[in-house]
Amino acid sequence: MSNNQFGEKGWTPERIGTLQGKTYVITGTTSGTGFEAARILLSKDAKVVMLNRNQKKSKDTINNLKQKLGDHIDVLNIHLDLSEQASVKRAAAEVIEKVPQIDALICNAAIAQVPKRKLTVDGYESQLGVNHYGHFTLQGLLFPLIEKSKGRIVTVGSMGYDMGIKTIKFGDMNWDENYTPNNAYSQSKLAQIMSIYALQDKLKSTGKTDVKAYACHPGSSRTSLIDTSGSLMMRMIFGLMKLSPLTQPAENGAYPQLMCATEENLDQEGFYGPTGRSNWVGPVGAHEIASHAKDKAVAEKLWEASEKATGFSWSL
Repeated sequence: MSNNQFGEKGWTPERIGTLQGKTYVITGTTSGTGFEAARILLSKDAKVVMLNRNQKKSKDTINNLKQKLGDHIDVLNIHLDLSEQASVKRAAAEVIEKVPQIDALICNAAIAQVPKRKLTVDGYESQLGVNHYGHFTLQGLLFPLIEKSKGRIVTVGSMGYDMGIKTIKFGDMNWDENYTPNNAYSQSKLAQIMSIYALQDKLKSTGKTDVKAYACHPGSSRTSLIDTSGSLMMRMIFGLMKLSPLTQPAENGAYPQLMCATEENLDQEGFYGPTGRSNWVGPVGAHEIASHAKDKAVAEKLWEASEKATGFSWSL
């Protein structure tokens, strides 16, 4: 697309200079776009704090990164299970204890298309609990440190926000009735994206404009996301899609979050991802976002519902 602000090839990590002295915290780095984002940031001499649920996979990931980049890399793993609010609180406390600054918190981890309705230990529908509530609390707990660093919050959404219910089901956010994997996933991703734009409004109104908040998505990337949580049918469909030009390598899927974490003077109002066909693949830049994702009244109601559900109030 010729109107991409980064030119015909779109944004690529070649635009990133040295990141020495900078610290990036990323959820979900043991595979896929999170792994690629961590690898690229480390290759630019950043410190990376990985927040992952599976400790064995995390160790293997660190070994893998050291093999690729050398033993000198500054990488740390902290245990985080986004499906448990208690785990989110412990992980945030450990991050605050171990790092003096956060230049960007990248909320990358997700589950998708969970075939049968499941509840988290805290009683939330699993996709809403992991993708939205887990990250909502994490962002809020780490906000003071991000603000001190004049850092950023980057949420990795999904085009799924526009492929399901297209609003928040306030009367039944947990899907006690009429659960479908796609509608529940769509709601969780819409909630993540809406809360970023709501946060922007709150930061403006309180004058806390040192923190920037961005929403992006990876397009249709060849990752293990659907393999991990999707139904057999979804896994088969996506397995076939992976063989087609409608998908891209996981590395390309990491570009939007890397851009939002590092690019200077990036407009917070934008929604960032591939700009090719259906926004699944293609050069990375800003593209259109459906109006329902920026509905301020729904976003404000969602923020209040999220604080109530998690029992966590942001200090803004």
